[in-house]
Amino acid sequence: MNMLVSTVVLFLACAGFVAYDLTTLRAAIVRRLSIEAQIAGANSVSALVFNDPHSAESTLAALTASPHVISAEIYTPDRRLFAGYWRDHRGVEAPPPEDLSGRAEVHWFTKRELDLVSPMVLEGRPLGTILMRSDLEEIGDRLRQSGLIGVGVLAFCLVAGLPVSFLLRRAIAEPIVLLANTARIVSREKNYSTRAPSTDRRDELGILIESFNEMLEQIQQRDAALTEARDGLERRVDSRTAELLAANQELEAFTYSVAHDLRAPVRQAQGFSRSVLEDFGGHLPQAGQDCLHDIVRTTQHMGQLIDDMLGLARVGRQEPRLEVTGLGSIVQEVLQDLKADLKGRDLSWRIGDLPFVECDPGLMKQVLYNLIANAVKYTRPRQQAVIEVGQTAHEGQPAIFVKDNGVGFNMKYSGKLFGVFQRLHRREDFEGTGVGLATVQRIVRKHGGRIWAEAELDKGAAFYFTLATPQPEQSQAQPTILASRTDLRANSR
Repeated sequence: MNMLVSTVVLFLACAGFVAYDLTTLRAAIVRRLSIEAQIAGANSVSALVFNDPHSAESTLAALTASPHVISAEIYTPDRRLFAGYWRDHRGVEAPPPEDLSGRAEVHWFTKRELDLVSPMVLEGRPLGTILMRSDLEEIGDRLRQSGLIGVGVLAFCLVAGLPVSFLLRRAIAEPIVLLANTARIVSREKNYSTRAPSTDRRDELGILIESFNEMLEQIQQRDAALTEARDGLERRVDSRTAELLAANQELEAFTYSVAHDLRAPVRQAQGFSRSVLEDFGGHLPQAGQDCLHDIVRTTQHMGQLIDDMLGLARVGRQEPRLEVTGLGSIVQEVLQDLKADLKGRDLSWRIGDLPFVECDPGLMKQVLYNLIANAVKYTRPRQQAVIEVGQTAHEGQPAIFVKDNGVGFNMKYSGKLFGVFQRLHRREDFEGTGVGLATVQRIVRKHGGRIWAEAELDKGAAFYFTLATPQPEQSQAQPTILASRTDLRANSR
């Protein structure tokens, strides 16, 4: 860059000097030709007065001593050639200019010559005009000479500046390049222990390198502190995750144990109540019979709730056994299982083409059974119920859906939809335990997918789910078994 800048500056300087020299030379040629024209004109005035062209030509012949004068011509006021001098003795080389009667001296340059017109005056009275022509060889010689000098000066200066350029490169450019390489390494490798080569210089470059190294040291210290804090946080997260996982496993085992242990007493209470009704119902007052019927219904609901809790717990512990399964055949099995619930119903089924997927057939049947059974249940108030099962695309991924024209629900409460024991309708209107959709969500997550719903109150509901690569269920899903037991009476689906 130093050599380039020097070359440009020297070239511009040489060009400026050459331009100045040529301008000065042109002015000098004009001035010299003007002097020669005035001298020749003054010496030819008497010949013009006495009409002696031979004397005028003899006077003009003295211009032979000026090698650059091409010709000199004297014209009378009526533009008649009076006398002339031609260097090559060829006569008039060019026609005279249009106006030769001017009182002021004028000149002009052409491509190859300089023309100058000077008036011949005697006692203030114009007698004629002298026209002189001069070649421009002097300008060409000077231009060649100046070019050679400029090239020589440029070459000498560049040769002389080359060592200085090398010294400046070692003193300025190389440290800057090393500093830039250090910055590039730090940016690419994130290695803040790297340092730029230090220097003993106390100029601006030395201060820059020292400041850069100080900045790297501060960044290294902060990075080390962040790394230590991150490692400590990861250790705490791992510890808390392990504690949470153990607690969830204990909670799930406790839930399963409680539900399993409650099953037998509940069934015994239900069986004893039915036996009393069958054997001694006629001997009991109506109030006693009603109480026994309430006990049977309550224990029956409690038994169903315990079975659902045990099913949810089993889903949490069970890993999917993947097989290529046709979802269409599973839907047909579900419809056969629901045949008893469909008696007397006016149901219109729209079963689309369902794909073959890699899934656990038993778990997938449980998903479709719950969704289709919900559609059957919540379309019960409709005289003409329509249930649709099919496949669609959602964000470029295939999704299975179950739609119905049932009572629907308010999307404002959709966040509670998949919670355990959460219901969006009263138990008096629609039976259920509030565990089915939570089980469905857990199975779908085990298959690497997700489930969501779209609905409008009194206009039906649609449930969508996707399936992807199966993955272990996240630990945060475990405590949902008992997390909602305090809200058994919540109005959710």
